[in-house]
Formats: sequence, structure tokens, C-alpha cells
Amino acid sequence: MTASRVLVLNSGSSSVKYQLLDMADSSRLAAGLVERIGEETSRLVHEPLTGSGAAGGRRERLGPIADHGAALRAVAAELAADGMGLDSPELAAVGHRVVHGGTRFTQPTVIDDEVLAEIRSLIPLAPLHNPANVTGIEVARSLRADIPQVAVFDTAFHSTMPEYAARYAIDAATADKYSIRRYGFHGTSHAYVSRATAALLGKAPSDVNVIVLHLGNGASASAVRGGVCVETSMGMTPLEGLVMGTRSGDLDPAVVFHLARVGGLSVDEIDSLLNKKSGLLGLCGDNDMREVQRRAEEGDSSAQLALASYVHRLKKYIGAYSAVLGRVDAVTFTAGVGENASWIREATVEGLAELGLALDLEANAVRSPEPRLVSAEYARVAVAVVPTDEELEIASQAYALVTR
Repeated sequence: MTASRVLVLNSGSSSVKYQLLDMADSSRLAAGLVERIGEETSRLVHEPLTGSGAAGGRRERLGPIADHGAALRAVAAELAADGMGLDSPELAAVGHRVVHGGTRFTQPTVIDDEVLAEIRSLIPLAPLHNPANVTGIEVARSLRADIPQVAVFDTAFHSTMPEYAARYAIDAATADKYSIRRYGFHGTSHAYVSRATAALLGKAPSDVNVIVLHLGNGASASAVRGGVCVETSMGMTPLEGLVMGTRSGDLDPAVVFHLARVGGLSVDEIDSLLNKKSGLLGLCGDNDMREVQRRAEEGDSSAQLALASYVHRLKKYIGAYSAVLGRVDAVTFTAGVGENASWIREATVEGLAELGLALDLEANAVRSPEPRLVSAEYARVAVAVVPTDEELEIASQAYALVTR
């Protein structure tokens, strides 16, 4: 029996998302979420999916789950109950989403002690994410030390940015000493979506220039030339770039000095303000786009301002990336907001006819789980909606590495 299954783990500070995929046909066998780890109100939701052969349907477990070790053991037990446990000979690898790979990790990497130590050394660059990623890796290795554990890095797809795009214009020696440069994030999504866009156009990725807009609570844009990322909106951290749910995006750095000197805020307070209390939340008090839209339609001026700021920033990046690419074949919307909020797509494309963009309003209004074009037939640049699939991208990269 050829091992073809990959378990994908995305470990957060208090959560673990997972999917089990069979790479023989890219099918999903199971998916689930453990949340509120470390609390009395922990919750595990497990769902065996079509084609898995498992009995029963969606299951939910409530009650304390002490730590990530307990969480992954609970996940293993749910999979085992469906005949798909971690001890299965069909399991080829465990693929881990790791947020920050620095300049060292630009490809999926089999994890050994040295690699794990290097991922741990990158925690200062991603203090909110890499610690949980490391914990997930450590626990998974303890449960199945005999199979490859593969790290797939959010930053890897953007490592192809030319140096002039990756560098900040600060003292070079200082930047090098403290690893200050633009890394970019959401890389697995941008990689998957840019390739899927090319397929939608009936072309090879090497023949297509795409602007990808990954719009969720976190949001980022990328310019992809011939399948290679040449620019992206997030920087050294996921704070830079677009207006997001709770993050400010682009900001004059002197705002930080002003808040410290005049406002008396500490570094940690400023960090919290810009990462957790800004963006849509900071502008109008809500970070759920559906609620912001509802309030705006009812005439709430702060919600209207928040949406105007959000769309304005998107237009700026589309214009800038059109200049960077020279020729744009498609602008693609993805992730929760990008895939589902037709009115965001409409507002973003409005007024960009000079860049070759125009929507088919009827096609844009249709909701579908399938990749699709929503541009007008006469438009010079295609506008696409492509549901992202980061788990499949991680599984594909991990499986390709271990079966090479």
C-alpha cells in the first residue's frame, strides 16, 4: 500500500486547525478545529468528509483541553475513530503551516532538530505565530517520530521578490543585523490562487501576470509575474499594507514616535493598538465586514468611512502593482471577503476602466464555490474570484517533497 495521505496542521496560540487529505486524488478525508485550548470551555469540532469511508458525520466535543499536546491527541483519537488514525500506514507526512521562514527557508523543508531550532530562532520576527507553530511541530513529532514532518512557510512564495522590493530604505548594516526586510505573508494562498487563475484563463502560470487580493480579516496583495512573486503588500510582519480587520496597514512610522513621546504609550501598547485595535475595528468599532456593510447601508458614517478607506487602499495597490507588472492579465479576489463580498469587488473595480478593468455585474453577484470570471467580456484585464485552498497547497508541497 502506497502512503498517500497528508495531515495538515495549522497551530495557533490557542487553536489547532487540521485537514487530512489523500494526495492520490487530492480528496479531503477529514477536517476539524480545536479552539480555546487551555480553557474550561475548549471545543473540538471534527468532520469526516465525503469519500473517507468513515461512519457518522460531524462531531463536537466540549470540555477542557489543557494544551496543544492534549489537543493533538484528541485530534488523533477522532481520526482513529474513523479508521484514519495517526498510526495508519497510509499517512505519508504531516504538513505544518509555519508563518515566518525568514531568509533561510524559501522552500518546504523536512523538519529535524536543526530546522526546528532555526524556526524557533525566528520567533522575534513572528512572536504571535511562530511559538504556536513550534509547539504544534513538537507535539506532532512526539506522536509520529517515524514519518516526515514538513514545514511549509507563509513567507516562502514571496522570497522571489527582487532585492530592491524586499529592502527597506534604512541603514543597511542595521537592517542586516536585525533581519529587517520585507518578507510577505499568506504565501501559500497567493501561490495557489495565482496558479489557479492561470488555469482559469487556460494558460500556463509562466504566461500570466496576476494581481492577487487575499481579503480576509488579515488582507494582502501580491504582484505575480509569470508564476513568480515580485511584490507583496505585507512586510517584515503582517501589519504592513492593506486596511485589515484589526490591523492598520500602511502607516507613517512617525505615528509610533508620536504615540510614545506625546501619548506616553509603551511599545507593547502601540503594538496592541496597531495590530488588534486598528483597521476596520479602529475606524468604526467592528471588524466583521458583514456588520460593517450593514451599518454603512443604514447610514452609519463611521462604517461608511471604514469601507471607503478599505476600498481606497485596494485601488492604490491595484494601480501600483499594475505599474510594477507592466502588463496585467487578471486581478483575482480570494479569501473570506474577497470570495463572498460581491459589493467589495464592485466598489474596488469601479473607476478603474483606464486600467482595463470592468465587471459583469450579473456574474459578480452570483455566489459559487467554483473559480470563475466576473469581468465584462470587453474588459482588457480579467477579474476572477478563486476560492483559496491553503491546506491543499500545504499538503501538495509536503507530499511532493517526501515522495521526490
